[in-house]
Amino acid sequence: MMTIKQITERIIERSKGSRAEYLAMIDEMRTAPPAPDRLSCSNWAHVVAAESDEDKKSIPAGQGANIGIVTAYNDMLSAHQPFANYPNIIKLTARSKGATAQVAGGVPAMCDGVTQGQPGMELSLFSRDVIAMATAVSLSHDVYDGVMCLGVCDKIVPGLIIGALQFGHLPVMFVPAGPMPSGIPNKEKALARQKFASGEIDKATLLETESASYHSAGTCTFYGTANTNQTLMEALGLQLAGTSFVNPGTLLRNELTKESVLRLLNQTHKGNQYTPMADVVTEQSIVNAMVMMMATGGSTNLTLHLIAMAAAAGIQISWEDMDEISRITPLLARVYPNGQADVNHFEKAGGLAFIVHQLRSKGLLNEEVKNVMGEGLDAYTRKPQIDADRNLTWGETVTKSGDQEILATAAEPFAKEGGMRTVKGNLGTGVVKVSAVEEKYQTLEAPCKIFETQEALKVAFENGELECDHIAVVRFQGPAANGMPELHKLTPYLGILQDRGFKVALVTDGRMSGASGKVLTAMHVSPEAKKGGFLAKLVEGDIVRVNCHNGELSALVSQEELTRRTAAQQPAVSNTLGRGLFANMRSAVGESTKGASAL
Repeated sequence: MMTIKQITERIIERSKGSRAEYLAMIDEMRTAPPAPDRLSCSNWAHVVAAESDEDKKSIPAGQGANIGIVTAYNDMLSAHQPFANYPNIIKLTARSKGATAQVAGGVPAMCDGVTQGQPGMELSLFSRDVIAMATAVSLSHDVYDGVMCLGVCDKIVPGLIIGALQFGHLPVMFVPAGPMPSGIPNKEKALARQKFASGEIDKATLLETESASYHSAGTCTFYGTANTNQTLMEALGLQLAGTSFVNPGTLLRNELTKESVLRLLNQTHKGNQYTPMADVVTEQSIVNAMVMMMATGGSTNLTLHLIAMAAAAGIQISWEDMDEISRITPLLARVYPNGQADVNHFEKAGGLAFIVHQLRSKGLLNEEVKNVMGEGLDAYTRKPQIDADRNLTWGETVTKSGDQEILATAAEPFAKEGGMRTVKGNLGTGVVKVSAVEEKYQTLEAPCKIFETQEALKVAFENGELECDHIAVVRFQGPAANGMPELHKLTPYLGILQDRGFKVALVTDGRMSGASGKVLTAMHVSPEAKKGGFLAKLVEGDIVRVNCHNGELSALVSQEELTRRTAAQQPAVSNTLGRGLFANMRSAVGESTKGASAL
């Protein structure tokens, strides 16, 4: 097996040309004349027209650093609602150091929890690219010395990164809002969903249960895409150590936001430790992010987003890289859906500081990286705290797990290998989140049942047509077909069947939620059915094999037979609820293996 160093070196070699092009673009911006010399008086008058008399003089004169805030605040998204107050905190903190801050722009932030199983989910993946473009528009005025990105959830953080990397000559700081306090156990929530799907409880009872889980401001507490984003922001070095899982509204949360401003100011070209984003997001830090994803059993959505994020920095990574990293990275965390704990329990047990310490002890992280802490990786093995004098400090290195049911050591991990597998064969290449699937369910060979919508599978379940061993194939769910919606709505139905003793699995060119759990699922299958993938050639009853152990995804049908068959046709795509505006993106989008990007 290859080592982390060897995989990193291979990525560096593969990316030589594209990385050089990216860094040349960054150098062109880095060596440009300063903003006070570039912009005309008319330009500056517009920039400061709404500012105080003092700032109308200081900002155009470049007397102090000017921070651009890009925010994904909205009231509907619980994880982003706390951001309402952040700009004022940032502005006041900057002013205390003779600097300034302005809200440069806002980016859209949709909630996948609201759109799961709904038509709006077909806009979800493409919202990442819209956010990237909105970030670039926000910063296009070119009057900032540093950038603060306020975002947490699924497509929002990746979109912010892709956009901000276009301004990689500037330092960039991500500032999270933190998770909501723990509600009812996630296992209880999942059980209620299954009971509703089987008709055992009514909608009012289900809503009561859901509301006890999603109950306040802050990020959802399961280890889905939003919280995986936070893990990777620390692994990339774009977020202060230990900031990911501090609850909103606490003194520690408030002080971390202030400290983020102070560190960012020092990392501008007007500070003492100039640290542009292009020097932080490197081949080495991208590999560290992949290692962290595998060690914690992170969301498979990041198998798409990491590729797109890396590409924005001129770095070429692949699912094969992720698979190889997963096979040499131990699974160190059990957080729902990979266990019963939530991220608050994870944080209390030692959190990311413990994970980083354990991975470093086995030489599984690249050490030659820069980050917004300015201290190398040592800082990320310590947790932030408020001391007796109400000052923010970072404590001692976290060397012990506070709960061995949640955090394991690298010497005695929960599993010797990490959370993801790549599977491939005549049906294409897909991704499986094995960390949430019991060993006995990680392989299946069975007849397939074909569906071209989520609703069709639901109807088949309700009619008793799925009471048998089978592999459900839900096709025409890829990015070119309908925007690649998450299919988490299917989880309760397939979970019920598995609990009843049937051997079931799901194969799809669509996505599953970061909360995808106990049912074997080969997702993101590429090439997708819409673009000539052989999923479109399957017929009811074909035997399909998914084997996570040897990495196989195949139909037991000859190549000649598959080639001879006429491909099924995609059902008509509706243009309601804004979906018509994304037709061009569906036409331009690349394959899942390339990050499913339309940029």
